[in-house]
Amino acid sequence: MASKQKKMTPQQQKYQQLQQKHELKRPVLKNCIKAFFVGGLICVVGQAISYFYIYFFDFTEQNVGNPTVATMVFLSMLLTGFGVYDRLGQFAGAGSAVPVTGFGNAVISAAIEHRTEGFVLGVGGNMFKLAGSVILFGVFSAFVVALIKTLLGMWGVL
Repeated sequence: MASKQKKMTPQQQKYQQLQQKHELKRPVLKNCIKAFFVGGLICVVGQAISYFYIYFFDFTEQNVGNPTVATMVFLSMLLTGFGVYDRLGQFAGAGSAVPVTGFGNAVISAAIEHRTEGFVLGVGGNMFKLAGSVILFGVFSAFVVALIKTLLGMWGVL
């Protein structure tokens, strides 16, 4: 940093000092703790939904994942539509964006933002801008894993 400041003009150095003086200090530890607890709470809700499906609908632990994920994504989309999930995201940051609920939020947020452009070009064209890469990666990686499993099964390894 010192060598960088030597190359700066006195006016640039003055501006650098002024910028450092007025720069907001971010509470990194506080933000990490909030993200940890909110993300954990989202996971607790997901686990409760899993137990609900196991207890009331006779799912097993092996096949309860799909309806649980679908329910969590639906709930996050519903909460985004009511504006609740956005406030949660402002509070928790990555704690609300990293779980699968962040995927639902990303899809619906883009759809809500572009609804004035019409259903086809606005909602349909912009809904999967962010989520499209996630879907593409998921489908492609599932294909690769299934291909590897099939080949290993054909060769008698599995």
